[in-house]
Amino acid sequence: MEKSYCPVDTFINVIKGKRKATIILHLYQGDKRYRDLVRLLPDISERMLSKQLKELEEDTLIHKTIFPEVPPKVVYSLTPTGRTIQPILKEMLKGGLLFEKIIEKGAF
Repeated sequence: MEKSYCPVDTFINVIKGKRKATIILHLYQGDKRYRDLVRLLPDISERMLSKQLKELEEDTLIHKTIFPEVPPKVVYSLTPTGRTIQPILKEMLKGGLLFEKIIEKGAF
């Protein structure tokens, strides 16, 4: 995570990426296994999903728990920081829905 000139830019730089915000919103509903996330995000390749999960973990928004089983069981959950930003992402979702309506009406 790199600090930007503006705190808003810092926030956006952390959550921007292929479906990072959506991953956080899914994890807010409960812990998920990797396969659950693959199923919930069919428009993203597994390679890209793995990359985004790794970046979210490095930025301390999610936690990865590996259970020593065969085959290994991996569960992703939100950290306290990830839980804190969830309301912001919900508001961004509302903003996205507003802009989608505007786009559908051809107002842009």
